[in-house]
Amino acid sequence: MKSILVTGSNGQLGRCIKDVAKDSKELNFIFTDKAELDITNRESVNAFFESNTVVYCVNCAAYTAVDKAESNEDYALAVNVLGVENLAKACKKHKAILIHISTDFVFDGKQTQPYTEVDEPNPLNVYGITKLQGEKVVEEVLEHYFIIRTSWLYLEYGNNFLKTMLRLAKDKNEVRVVSDQIGTPTYARDLALVLISIIKNNKIPFGIYHYSNEGVASWYDFATAIFDLSDIKVKIRTVKAKDFVTSANRPMYSVMDKTKIKNIVGINIPSWEESLKECIKRLAFNE
Repeated sequence: MKSILVTGSNGQLGRCIKDVAKDSKELNFIFTDKAELDITNRESVNAFFESNTVVYCVNCAAYTAVDKAESNEDYALAVNVLGVENLAKACKKHKAILIHISTDFVFDGKQTQPYTEVDEPNPLNVYGITKLQGEKVVEEVLEHYFIIRTSWLYLEYGNNFLKTMLRLAKDKNEVRVVSDQIGTPTYARDLALVLISIIKNNKIPFGIYHYSNEGVASWYDFATAIFDLSDIKVKIRTVKAKDFVTSANRPMYSVMDKTKIKNIVGINIPSWEESLKECIKRLAFNE
């Protein structure tokens, strides 16, 4: 039985992997979060790999607070770079395959067509810089790895754009949403299913892959769909990104090309609207 270590398992993607893993009885998942495995502590990582036979390591652990990273660069570096290096070196020593989750924020958003895996990264903020550095560490240390870049993750649990919009709609008559940043919302459950498909199929070539749901949206489009599907009446006021002051700069366009992962892994990717509808159904059921 394959043993799969999942780090950062209390985060958005980690929680969805927990959910969908229940249907893969032939795989043995070991779910850890910082309390069980601090990836920034090399000794702890090495001891974990010595005590557990790991075939795959899915690294969902990351410092993802984009604005806070601007003033907390040391911690972002510790998690997004040093922690990744610790895992990569442990995977190399123990012949495990690392699946590392990265981000559309490695790009500067100056293109007008979807980003492919061979387009040149040029991050605009500390979060994106550290995530790109983490990718480079993986490439330098390992021959056998997967780097999966994704974008605009959300799910029915935790803190994310979907949950924020629903919370604001309860407290306010009007919400402000940026209308000129363009990307693709990604339901974390869909990505979790793709990761398990990669693990089950040991013939997929190693390397970098892009995954998000299909389609293109602004944050305004995303918010509008959330309220429509939830049957919530609230006024949405559009604002330009330049007028919505944040500590970190963000790419204005971060749509990713999924041709590679669709062709090689052999998957049909749902539209972001379809997946959002499914997520909201699950949210209503859980409540």
